[in-house]
Amino acid sequence: MLSRLRSAYTWFRAFRRTRPFWGGVWLVAGGWTVLKFSLSSLQLIVSTGFGGVAGYLVGGGMILCGLIPLALPSQRYTFGLIGAVLAVVSLVVSNLGGFLLGMALGVLGGSMTVGWGVKRPRRRTVVEG
Repeated sequence: MLSRLRSAYTWFRAFRRTRPFWGGVWLVAGGWTVLKFSLSSLQLIVSTGFGGVAGYLVGGGMILCGLIPLALPSQRYTFGLIGAVLAVVSLVVSNLGGFLLGMALGVLGGSMTVGWGVKRPRRRTVVEG
């Protein structure tokens, strides 16, 4: 059991280091927050039209923009930028962007996703003397 746990941790660590993991996590958390604060009954959404649906679209888009770079790290620029823009748009369309918390998490996650770089192995230098 301990060896399975250790191998699972090793796999997760390698997964986390080869993808914009924390940026994706913050972007998904921001999208979930925006989505949570825009939840309404279906009857209300149908009667309000696009204004009611916009919160769902922006929150769901932020969640997707957080998950796609985890699967395709080469697309981190595109989806990090789209996620950050959706987070700013959520300020207008969804209860002040999840009461500013969802917007802040989304902008943080989008910028971390765009700014992520692949970890390179360190070179060991031998000091003679």
